[in-house]
Amino acid sequence: MSGHPVFPDLAGASVFITGGGSGIGAALTEGFLEQGSQVAFVQRSDATDFCDEMEEKTGNRPLFIQCDITDLDALCGALDTAASAHGPIGVLLNNAANDQRFETLEIDEAFWDASMAINLKPYFFASQHVIPAMQAEGKGAIVNMSSISYMMADAGYAPYITANAAITGLTRTLAREFGPDGIRVNAIMPGMVVTPRQLDKWLTPEGMAKHLERQCLKRTLEPADMVGGALFLASDASAAMTAQALVLDGGTVTTG
Repeated sequence: MSGHPVFPDLAGASVFITGGGSGIGAALTEGFLEQGSQVAFVQRSDATDFCDEMEEKTGNRPLFIQCDITDLDALCGALDTAASAHGPIGVLLNNAANDQRFETLEIDEAFWDASMAINLKPYFFASQHVIPAMQAEGKGAIVNMSSISYMMADAGYAPYITANAAITGLTRTLAREFGPDGIRVNAIMPGMVVTPRQLDKWLTPEGMAKHLERQCLKRTLEPADMVGGALFLASDASAAMTAQALVLDGGTVTTG
């Protein structure tokens, strides 16, 4: 076990995670498997080896459905497959994203649209697809992974930053609209979480050191640091919490 708190109501829960086979998503998948949840996840690349690893590590095998989440028909089909296998989805974690760096003056319409198609559009339509079943159950939890990037007035990846600001707005409006149905909708706003992809693509030792100067906690954040917050927001431990954005960034930005 990873040492995360145990939330008894998550045992047997039907959980769906987008991008659940790598980075933060892989940590989320592992964390919910350890709770005894029935986890289904999607991603574009094959995740069979990851599923084997998780089964050996947790004794609980996730259901992997290969899917490009920008194909909304495929995404909704994957949600239906998961519901058929595990029962109506009670916890949806919208996690998949692409924080590709791109100079603002070089961005064309195609790049902008492609960024929204992965970083924002699936969040809305996956939520829309699972909400009717949650309404029928009289409860449900949607957790949207956002980012502190827009709170920092960061630069170099404007479409991603814009999408994450929108995710916070989407979180709040869905929480307002469907709160009467017992559905809670919250966001998690990670700081600089170090993943293999970021190390490979853009994160340098100098950049990491500069960011750590801004953090209150002087250590790098890892995907596992996001799991406790996600478990809390998905569980009955946060039964009175909705329309909120939970910042997990080591103390880089402050709210309130």
